[in-house]
Amino acid sequence: MKEIDSRVDVRLLVHSFYAKIRKDDLLGPIFNGHIPDQAWPAHLEKLTDFWETNLFGIAKFKGNPAARHATVDANLEHSIDQVHFGKWLQLWFETIDELFEGDRALKAKQSARKMSTGLFLAIWNNRPKEKKEL
Repeated sequence: MKEIDSRVDVRLLVHSFYAKIRKDDLLGPIFNGHIPDQAWPAHLEKLTDFWETNLFGIAKFKGNPAARHATVDANLEHSIDQVHFGKWLQLWFETIDELFEGDRALKAKQSARKMSTGLFLAIWNNRPKEKKEL
């Protein structure tokens, strides 16, 4: 096991994680339904930028994940819930634990916890009033 020390490590984490996501029975249909096969390479690079920015403080990522997730939720008739985010976190932690250890691995877990809460709240806050059910 090693520390997350470089973009190469972040890229390995992101690619390994999303390979699991794409195969997962719960999350795979969501991700695969919104990201065409030919768009995955660019999407993975953007996600690598995101996590490199998050873990190393290198300002590479540009985007609005909250707005994008709210759009996906709307496309799915406002059906994304905490179970989806729980599964996402489970697979993220599992992938980190398989590949890395150390302070940045812990930071990646802590950041993902915060991020999942923030994204779910963004989704929730963008729902029409009649769709705000738990």
